[in-house]
Amino acid sequence: MGERPRVVLYGQSVILGAVQASLWRHPQVEVISLAPSATMQELAAAAPDVILFDVAAGCSGPAFSLLHDRPELLLVGVDPSSDELLVLSSQSSQVLSVADLINVICQKGSD
Repeated sequence: MGERPRVVLYGQSVILGAVQASLWRHPQVEVISLAPSATMQELAAAAPDVILFDVAAGCSGPAFSLLHDRPELLLVGVDPSSDELLVLSSQSSQVLSVADLINVICQKGSD
């Protein structure tokens, strides 16, 4: 992972829009948004350290395929109906704020 983790917001939902607006205020992460129609090649070309998706909207196969090819990738599902994240990389975390989300993202870089 580079100096700043690259976070790809994969999808176009209200919750991801809110997360994006909040993450932009945190210079320790780089934020990129991709449409849910992005292919695995487009996702890979974005060189993400973390992919965030809306659990309620689902996450298509390309993100999961990329996780299979890049086990160091952190795939994080944001659940708008609770204060929890689904972290697909052998860990789960309870998130109450964007600061908690930043901690999850930045911990990935210190592993």
